[in-house]
Amino acid sequence: MTLWRIRATVDDRPGYLSVLTASLALRGVNILTVQVQPTEQGAVDDFLVDAPDALDEAELIAAVERGRGRDCWVARSEARGLADQPTRVLGLANRLVHDPDATGEALRALLAADVVSWRPASVGGERGITGADMLLADPAGGSFALRRAAPDFTPAEYARAQALVELAATVARRAAEQVTVVLPDGAEVAVRPASAHDLPGVVELHEACSPRSRQRRYLGGAALPQPARLRRLLEPSRGLTLIASTTGSDGTAESVVAMANLLGEGDEAEVALLVRDDWQRRGLGSALLRRVVQHADRSGYAALVLHVQATNDPMLRTLHRLGRPAAAERDGGLLTLTVPLAVAVRADRKGAFSTPGV
Repeated sequence: MTLWRIRATVDDRPGYLSVLTASLALRGVNILTVQVQPTEQGAVDDFLVDAPDALDEAELIAAVERGRGRDCWVARSEARGLADQPTRVLGLANRLVHDPDATGEALRALLAADVVSWRPASVGGERGITGADMLLADPAGGSFALRRAAPDFTPAEYARAQALVELAATVARRAAEQVTVVLPDGAEVAVRPASAHDLPGVVELHEACSPRSRQRRYLGGAALPQPARLRRLLEPSRGLTLIASTTGSDGTAESVVAMANLLGEGDEAEVALLVRDDWQRRGLGSALLRRVVQHADRSGYAALVLHVQATNDPMLRTLHRLGRPAAAERDGGLLTLTVPLAVAVRADRKGAFSTPGV
């Protein structure tokens, strides 16, 4: 028996696929996998089959045409073709997570492309597929051009390839956004934008914090926030969440030790920090606050708002170190501090904010 790949188009009507598979079965062809890809011209059926050694390419094409298939393409396959398409795509995605520079190689493997090249944004071309040519948008700028002798590309293949390119761009962007912060005591932490994948580490951060630290962060109580709420904080609809994590000697992340949230609403953004108890009073909160303020400045927010317990002296000192004026309103034991972003203030300005009654 010999492995073959067969691709053919059939009318997207009930029973037509069964006619094709019956025609193959009459010749002893065993269908191992099948994928159906809808197109404007009909359903493109992609088979991996095990056929008798006596059958050649011409006989397989004839069997497909007798089964009402058209635009047939047939080629020998290897044992690795037995891996189903979702498994192959997930494997390539995993590779790109670890090496986003391997985008071209991943596209070649995914689509069996003969040519994969990258074009700068200045080189024109309409994104999409034209027969056996494909042009993919690179979110980082430019585009990937692919070509293969046969068969023609399908919309489903284009969608898979574009998803891989966007994944690689996201991984590369996050790697570029990560910075190493050196604290005054010489300790180093990695700071980067958070994502939903950080949920387990952020849950551990909250579990490691004392009830007092959690109460200062969430004001309403010391209980652990529900995972659904933490997930929304990690990927806010507007704003930014930064996480700080320690790194091992080999550069791998060890544990999340702090989180800073910038949550946009209208022309203002609310800011909140949570730092693990053993990392407090080491300058980490100040480093994170400076970065979210810089992001708020670049994003065009008019002001920052912080809700702080009047007895939370560490947070008040952290805000004071920003050197920016803040208007304070007190409601019992709660302070609402508003920091305008439209006016630049010298970092050494004294009396940066006043807190009545503190």
